[in-house]
Amino acid sequence: MYPPHLVAPMREDLTSVGFQELTTAADVDAAMAAEGTTLVVVNSVCGCAAGAARPGVKMALATTDVKPDNLVTVFAGADLDATAKMREYLLPYPPSSPAIGIFKDGDLVHFIERHHIEGRSAQMIAQHLEMALEEFCEKA
Repeated sequence: MYPPHLVAPMREDLTSVGFQELTTAADVDAAMAAEGTTLVVVNSVCGCAAGAARPGVKMALATTDVKPDNLVTVFAGADLDATAKMREYLLPYPPSSPAIGIFKDGDLVHFIERHHIEGRSAQMIAQHLEMALEEFCEKA
């Protein structure tokens, strides 16, 4: 498990733009019971999270007219119970971090796995996510 002081700035990278941190399995269950669309980011300390996933997510949210109703995040390697619970909701996909999921009324409708993030730029992640948000979310 990563020390809290190490992951704090990585957590803030998402919470500073409105993401709710889910740190327990109960937090995850409560968030996943929410109606509407939920954007989930499985955060990570890896370079592709820092260089592509988090910046791409923030870029997509800043540039698209469609917004999910809920923004939530779990931190792999830090919030073990919350991450394990979220991964149950992300089935049938295998564990992946970083990863980005879109849920509509509790159903997973789009998933971006680590292998779709690695080697891609933040702009590419943003474009991919913008298209998915436009497909599954309502215009603001």
